[in-house]
Amino acid sequence: MAKINILDEQLANQIAAGEVVERPASVVKELVENAVDAGSTTVDIMIEEGGLSLIKVIDNGYGIEASDIVTAFQRHATSKISAASDLFRIASLGFRGEALPSIAAVSRLQCTSSETSTGLARRIVIEGGKVTIDEPANAPQGTEMTVRDLFYNTPARLKYMKAIQTELGHISDYINRIALAHPGIAFTFKHNGNVLLRTLGTGDRLQVIAAVYGSNTAKVMLKIEAETSDYELSGYISKPELTRANRNGITAIVNGRYIRSHTINQSLLQAYHTLLPINRFPLAILEIGMHPSLLDVNVHPSKMEVRFSKEPELRTMIEDAIKAVLGRQRHIPGPESSNKLERSKPLFVQDAISFHRPEPMAESFKPYQPTATNKTSSTPYKQPVIEREYVPRNAAEKLYAPPSTSPTDNFTVRETYAPREQEPINTASMLDSLEAPVNTASILNAQQEAAVTQEYVEATAYQVDLPQINHIEEPPASQAMVAELRTEEDTIEDQPSFPELHWIGQHHGTYIVAQSEDGLYLIDQHAAHERINYEYFFQKFGNPEAASQQLLVPLTLEFTTGEAMQLRDLIPMFAQAGVELESFGPQTFLVRSYPEWMPQGEEQSLLEEMADLLISERKTIDIGKLREKAAIMCACKASIKANDRMNREEGETLLTRLANCKQPYTCPHGRPIIVHLSTYQLEKMFKRVMS
Repeated sequence: MAKINILDEQLANQIAAGEVVERPASVVKELVENAVDAGSTTVDIMIEEGGLSLIKVIDNGYGIEASDIVTAFQRHATSKISAASDLFRIASLGFRGEALPSIAAVSRLQCTSSETSTGLARRIVIEGGKVTIDEPANAPQGTEMTVRDLFYNTPARLKYMKAIQTELGHISDYINRIALAHPGIAFTFKHNGNVLLRTLGTGDRLQVIAAVYGSNTAKVMLKIEAETSDYELSGYISKPELTRANRNGITAIVNGRYIRSHTINQSLLQAYHTLLPINRFPLAILEIGMHPSLLDVNVHPSKMEVRFSKEPELRTMIEDAIKAVLGRQRHIPGPESSNKLERSKPLFVQDAISFHRPEPMAESFKPYQPTATNKTSSTPYKQPVIEREYVPRNAAEKLYAPPSTSPTDNFTVRETYAPREQEPINTASMLDSLEAPVNTASILNAQQEAAVTQEYVEATAYQVDLPQINHIEEPPASQAMVAELRTEEDTIEDQPSFPELHWIGQHHGTYIVAQSEDGLYLIDQHAAHERINYEYFFQKFGNPEAASQQLLVPLTLEFTTGEAMQLRDLIPMFAQAGVELESFGPQTFLVRSYPEWMPQGEEQSLLEEMADLLISERKTIDIGKLREKAAIMCACKASIKANDRMNREEGETLLTRLANCKQPYTCPHGRPIIVHLSTYQLEKMFKRVMS
């Protein structure tokens, strides 16, 4: 007898289901993608018990013809491609014709579909791959897919399903991402009758972000747009202060398809480099449009991975576009306020106690009629002038110059930097410039009262509820909230530059306390000096040969035999960084020269760390990455540390040099350098503002 047999069609479908239907989320994915391809504007997803008991997907798309409904459940039956050439210009989410027969082979499936609005439809019931019912039915235009008892006839698969909450998490994650990919479709997602997601289908992706992640998250998202001859990029990215512990917050969309792409992820993270702490990741929704011929989606059974024809150009576009948006921001975190109007101007201010009689008020704003004894002075009260001796500020050698290589003083000046000339500080003028408490009983006139009233009306307008929408009981994001998000988005590019800071003092020898016109600032002195040094060393590593010095006595570096074998191939990489390395035995290397501007006393440890970096990342390292990593290591070792005391001259010099940095908001490791406490927030904490 022949040993090679043709498998039964039902058995073949069950085997194919193992590739296509991995878990309940796979069924939801295939059915929802079919609904999207059908041109639907509303898609309702209902599941029970994590999708194992019930998965129902209802759409209002163009439906399936009655004569095609049985054919649709045969293997490799599809309406989306007809020739091999179509594989090179796929514009739909599904195209293989494997999903429906695979799902029907391991479940009890019912499909009711109508291609017209006459109410005439066709219903088909399939159990374990066999058609049991095929009859006319009544239904509105669209398709309703009901999948019950998933894996009922494959107990081995059912046995290894995870807990209900785990399966629900996978389904919810996919629904969130497909909703972000198609903001023009109104999605409703329910589990055991509970609504987990609703979107309005208005085409506003920011509204979908608010529905998925919450309105507070949507408020700190930045809009991004870019275009080249081959690609179009749009979407939203989070400000650096909003981070996640993993990459799950990154959603990549290509031609309407949610995918997982190492290329896109790496481009995004590279654009955030030095803006995020270690092991923290941004929240991003990036949509990339391109001609289908530049994309190959037929590389994975689940269609979650794709290949790009012009990958370097795509990486460059994403990285440059994100850097441009982030470069226009002022990344200074501070306490949040629940109302933007409150942050801009207080509505109610506590009266200040004054021991001087104020000027007469306008007649229209007098709370009572004064008596003859309540005469007031015609001279308004002024703050007394406080004289203070000015101490001239000299150049602080420790901070004006780049890190020194002097063996006796780590902060000896090597290059002269001219300090910014500043006028002597007049404490009286400084006090006058600060916002004084407002005495509403003596200062406000009738026009000011009207302005405050109008502002209060505008503030309360944000609390107005919108009328209910027929098919949505609880709108996830009101139009007022979206309008507020849009207002903040439109003002992104008007962000002010780095604030002009004035030294106040030092807290615990670690944080500089400074002030500006808009409030109080705390600066991490080590992080600030590290950013200054990083930009200095990064520039120096770009031209290492000009500053390389020969050593009379070479440094000796020792490694294991395996490490030494790898380093011999990497000697040219050291040369590009300005380090002359020479093999000297099976495990030893001699350092003949290195850049003279390396931090004094840290040369050997830095070179050993560079060698470890090259060995550990040999396959991915390049001279640009080595240059950057080396600059970070040098900057960290050369910077002042916590508990290092600073005088006024050193502190103001540090603030001046920080303001001149290209990116003065985070250290090279992504930690924030500066935090802000506004004048309004201070007044609110001290109950001077009652709102």
